[in-house]
Amino acid sequence: MKILALDSSGLVASVAVMENDNLIAEYTMNYKKTHSQTLLPMLDEVKKMIELDLSTLDAIAVAAGPGSFTGLRIGSATAKGLGLALNLPIVPVKTVDALAYNLYGTDKLVCPLMDARRNQVYTGIYSFAKQENASDYQLEEILPQCAVELQEIIEKLNTLGKEVIFLGDGVTVYKEKIEELIKVPYSFAPASCNRQRAACVAALGEELFAAGKIQTAAEHEPDYLRLSQAERERLEKQC
Repeated sequence: MKILALDSSGLVASVAVMENDNLIAEYTMNYKKTHSQTLLPMLDEVKKMIELDLSTLDAIAVAAGPGSFTGLRIGSATAKGLGLALNLPIVPVKTVDALAYNLYGTDKLVCPLMDARRNQVYTGIYSFAKQENASDYQLEEILPQCAVELQEIIEKLNTLGKEVIFLGDGVTVYKEKIEELIKVPYSFAPASCNRQRAACVAALGEELFAAGKIQTAAEHEPDYLRLSQAERERLEKQC
């Protein structure tokens, strides 16, 4: 099983190739260039460095949303184009799930926070459960990915009463507010594992592929979770 993974859902652009649970290559950038400038050149560089024959791929996993509307469109368009050209299935991976996967195996709650603007965050609450008679962990959704105000997700965490680790670009934006509102033990993930990584998209993508949760390239569309600004403005004018 060889899978190409893409993530351009946030500030980070990331490309990875994984084969049979072995990470062969990963290229991640968190810099002030647009994903339209970076994603395809990054993919091309990975292809050259590992001498990747695209025809040997079994699937393309992509961070399917939520996230930056423009970033999601770039990632999905890239995945769709490759999928159509190579006749490969698309494995849509929930962006917030993949972000939580950075902290695989922790016994704490995991709360990814992506800045969604308009005083909201894309977020969710997760835990890792050890599988019976198995050596690995399963990512469990305590609260599936959603778009809410920060206060709402903090109130939910306070109600659960368990220690939590925060990660994602929303931490930078809302750190002081988190510290003001949180009532349970908490920490912030270090820079080495607090942003999107295509390796996590690939790892979850392998699990989803095995479970048959795939799409054709023609079917695939990003999941924005909420309306774009242009769509909101159009609806407001109609009212």
